[in-house]
Amino acid sequence: MGKTQKIAKLFEKRQKIEKEIEELQRSCQHPTKSIKNVRERLDSQTMITRYVCDECSLIIGIPNNDELQNFLKQ
Repeated sequence: MGKTQKIAKLFEKRQKIEKEIEELQRSCQHPTKSIKNVRERLDSQTMITRYVCDECSLIIGIPNNDELQNFLKQ
């Protein structure tokens, strides 16, 4: 198997995994959330502070200034 074929197969696997994650996140009720630092985008090194579901890891909100200051003090 050549590099091109292997890369194509890996991209196909990644697409299937991303779709499965999306379906799981869509069906999650997001019962608990935490403030966490997450990547701005998958291809980015920039970190941002957001509310993230503890069960499915979906970004679900932006903390207000008071919540952000309390998080940064920890």
